[in-house]
Amino acid sequence: MDATSHITLASLAQQVLVGLSRTTILFIVSSGLSLILGVLRIPNLSHGSLYMIGAFVTYSAAVFIGGSTGFWLALIIAPAVVALLSLAVERGLLRFLYDREHLMLLLFTFALTLVFGDLVKLIWGSDYRSLTAPPLLQGSFDLAGLPFPRYNLFLLLLGPLVALGLWLLTNKTKIGKLAKAAAVDREMVAAMGINVSWVFAAVFCIGCFLAGLGGALVAPTQNITQGMDHTIIMEAFLIVIIGGLGNMWGALLGALIFGLTDAIGILVWPQFAIVFPYVAVVVVLVFRPKGLLQSTW
Repeated sequence: MDATSHITLASLAQQVLVGLSRTTILFIVSSGLSLILGVLRIPNLSHGSLYMIGAFVTYSAAVFIGGSTGFWLALIIAPAVVALLSLAVERGLLRFLYDREHLMLLLFTFALTLVFGDLVKLIWGSDYRSLTAPPLLQGSFDLAGLPFPRYNLFLLLLGPLVALGLWLLTNKTKIGKLAKAAAVDREMVAAMGINVSWVFAAVFCIGCFLAGLGGALVAPTQNITQGMDHTIIMEAFLIVIIGGLGNMWGALLGALIFGLTDAIGILVWPQFAIVFPYVAVVVVLVFRPKGLLQSTW
């Protein structure tokens, strides 16, 4: 009772906005995972590791370039580096495993998490890194008398743009239409003379690009360190599961539920805030075991 007695409408609105800004990160990472699941049928456990690499590359690029320009260029460089790394992995190894059973793919992507973890340790060591947002996004503004960080507002504005971009990509471009067709019947797409292998490569790179983008965007909001991949991959899989396996809009809905319940939990019961999103996941799966939206699996 005491925990909720000091909750005001303004503080609730502030916390909801904070939750929505976190939802942006969760959606970007989860949509990439969902895209790979929906088209390639691969449960990519290394997705969180690519998110971590994206954060570290963002730090290095921003520091190397310097100034406020460094951060903005790093937002482009880091996801691109992650996408190129994923292309090398996909063309060099993964494409030979598409016809194997899911357990084999699961073990392969788990092995990648170990390799990527050692790669991060080799390049950046085990020390914490921190990155400051550019001056334009520093500080906060008043929201009904309460401070709201400018960087969170940036994330709030960016989230819908990413969602719109993904919609346009999957529905209005040739690669998006081919990917949707290959997800339904890859044999027929191949029979039409389309190189399905390269379609899969493009989808995998796009999904991993989104993981790198999520890592780049989260870099100014928390410490950049080894192990940051563990939490995000667990959250991303839960979001994909409650949204509907392979359903991109389900990922958005799942991210909203996860982000908002976490934010409201911090306001209502801070000591046990971490439990709230998982309770929401359990409730959803009790009533909708196959997810909120139609699964592509």
